[in-house]
Amino acid sequence: MSVAFTKEESSETASETLLPDRPISPHPNLVTEAGLKALELQLQQAREAYDATSMIDDVNERRRQAANPLRDTRYFAVRVRTAQVVPDPTSIDTVAFGSTVTFSRSDGRVQTYRIVGEDEADPKAGSISFVSPVAKFLIGKSVGDIVGVGGQEVEIIAIS
Repeated sequence: MSVAFTKEESSETASETLLPDRPISPHPNLVTEAGLKALELQLQQAREAYDATSMIDDVNERRRQAANPLRDTRYFAVRVRTAQVVPDPTSIDTVAFGSTVTFSRSDGRVQTYRIVGEDEADPKAGSISFVSPVAKFLIGKSVGDIVGVGGQEVEIIAIS
């Protein structure tokens, strides 16, 4: 019988379903309290998605369907384990991790971002990572300070 008509588990099939780990940032895993809760929720969801694959009868299909949840489970388990919760800033005198900063750009745009951990950053939703270029320039500065960011001048107009 031709191999084309048999259904076997092969090392090739197995290697197709073992995804490489998601890259882990070399930076400290600083998070807000909400960021830690989000990581824990994502870990729980990844575990549930992985557990759901156990109901699939076909071994090869089960492996394919489990690949992403298994990789996400490994990633979020590490991120939860290494998370360092940073309390909200107690002062609004200078920009710090957890601060919400409003600044105006030299082109007239006014933007507001909260500085948060890497996994919780979402610029479209108004948060940026503490390791982003803009955040690095803003941290430690005060209202009225002007910094150069990406060839533009940025003036801090509010910190909360």
